[in-house]
Amino acid sequence: MNLPDPLIHSLQNIKGFNEEAFKAVHQSGIQITSVRLNPQKIYNLQSAIYNDQLERVPWNKYGYYLPERPSFTLDPLFHAGAYYVQEASSMFLEEALKQTVDLSKPLKVLDLCAAPGGKSTLIQSIISAASLLVSNEVIKTRVNILSENMTKWGAANVIVTNNDPSDFLRLKNYFDVIVVDAPCSGSGLFRKDPNAITEWSENNVQLCAQRQQRILADIMPSLKEGAVLIYSTCSYSQQEDEEITDWLMEGFKVESVKLKIEESWGIVETVSEKEKGYGYRFYPDKVKGEGFFIAAFKKKSFDIEKNNEIKNQKSKDKRKQDIFTAKEIEILKPYLINAADLFFIKQNEEVIAMPLHLEHELELIQSSLYIKKAGVKLGTIIRNELIPAHDLAVSNIIDAAIPKLEVDAATALQYLRRAEIKIEAGIKGWVLLTHQQLPIGWIKVISNRINNYYPKEWRILNK
Repeated sequence: MNLPDPLIHSLQNIKGFNEEAFKAVHQSGIQITSVRLNPQKIYNLQSAIYNDQLERVPWNKYGYYLPERPSFTLDPLFHAGAYYVQEASSMFLEEALKQTVDLSKPLKVLDLCAAPGGKSTLIQSIISAASLLVSNEVIKTRVNILSENMTKWGAANVIVTNNDPSDFLRLKNYFDVIVVDAPCSGSGLFRKDPNAITEWSENNVQLCAQRQQRILADIMPSLKEGAVLIYSTCSYSQQEDEEITDWLMEGFKVESVKLKIEESWGIVETVSEKEKGYGYRFYPDKVKGEGFFIAAFKKKSFDIEKNNEIKNQKSKDKRKQDIFTAKEIEILKPYLINAADLFFIKQNEEVIAMPLHLEHELELIQSSLYIKKAGVKLGTIIRNELIPAHDLAVSNIIDAAIPKLEVDAATALQYLRRAEIKIEAGIKGWVLLTHQQLPIGWIKVISNRINNYYPKEWRILNK
């Protein structure tokens, strides 16, 4: 692996950079695989690879290193949302949030550049049930995988949007936390993806830095007074890291937040040249993970009048088709842990559920942004029966009393391929198929036939 000479030259005077060790780790061929467990689903895990014999990611409560990379596609638990495959360095976001935010409080959090969903699933795992996560992706071709991964994670307090950062100007002084994992030149991923080297150039670094500034400038008005901004990249370049820190502190009313790090973690704390802002660098020769940079900021002041304007903004009146009859609610109740804690809306005849305390927030966001997904899709009511959606099957709001059928890994994979499965059900009607007690989707048992309702677009093609 031939690292770009201009990159190596640019890193010479940056704290923590060791050219010999840096080059050696990139030449080693070592690949690090790590996963982060879903705290809402791990209580059922029985698989031997997810036990305490595995090495933990030191800065993340649910992060683990795997001794080798298995075929995640052929693991039913992956499709059940039991874990997310995430690069270990980026899991430090949990530590940054824990040190800067009171996570026990109801928070409105925006993950601005969210696809494919690693940071959004992490955020959702540590915020309170009373909080709201808005998970945004600007690129239309990437928002589908974000929606899929958030669906598998199972949470109801999430809204997935597909908007440009400038669109969030409509929500001024709204968010308590904004996470910007900015598009970057990608030098931190060279070891993981050697093809990224061919795309790297000094000119691309400059273009990325300009784009990062535009993104941050667009989103800053949406941050409340005293609220937290977390900025990160997978780049080693100062132009995208420390210089962006200086640019933020010079141009906006934010202050840098110093984070506590353990010496054993191998993370390098740097200080920007002009404004003395703190940043944290992850070098692959010092940490068990890829290249990463992260910095935390707090907003010092805001426009009180405009902030109150958002708070007092009237929600749009509910449309007639959004009003549910008592009979429809009764049809939904048996599928849900506590229907009284939820509100329901219809979209193209499909029923969607969200936590009741987020009803106003959904209406406000719906009036300002394009929503790709909100809450949990329950299904469609046809002739006094709920035709349940896959989202409900893998959600955290489904009632435990729903009829279930446990299957082995081979049968689970047949189901996930949307192939015919042959099992002795012993019950009829809608049944939740489970593997190691985790739901993977719906089947419908009719006489001597079993209908497979796994989503066609998600089916496994790998044999």
